[in-house]
Amino acid sequence: MSDALTVDVVEPALAPLCGTLLLIGHDGARVKRVRQLLDAHDGVRLQHAASGLEGVRLALTELPDLVLLDLRVPDLGGAEVMRRLNGEIARRGLRVAVLTAERGAMDTIRAMSLGAFEFWLEPLRPSAFDAGLRRALTGRSPDPACTLQQAR
Repeated sequence: MSDALTVDVVEPALAPLCGTLLLIGHDGARVKRVRQLLDAHDGVRLQHAASGLEGVRLALTELPDLVLLDLRVPDLGGAEVMRRLNGEIARRGLRVAVLTAERGAMDTIRAMSLGAFEFWLEPLRPSAFDAGLRRALTGRSPDPACTLQQAR
């Protein structure tokens, strides 16, 4: 009888992320939560816009890699922000993740139909946030569980 050689396969460490995330939303607790979640990603810089108009302006001038959009943003509303960012989505592949507490809400469906990359459910869990951030910043395909087909 021969001794079998056992080799442990070690999963390579995930590459560190880098890029810029623009959070568009006015909820201070949400901003704080996103900052906490980004502590694990030294290479990701956070920009924040408290209104839809400011968010659109920053998205067009600062060219973030990912926009995290609260649909309840003051002044414009999430669907209008998506409409105004639609050219950037088409031109340079801007990824917009819609942040929502409601699965299947009409605003979410409208935003997804306007080109949102995914929707992220609240409360943001570290594992879901990290996975979504990794997909968005590395150019991976959206998670089918976070797309329009699942929101219906």
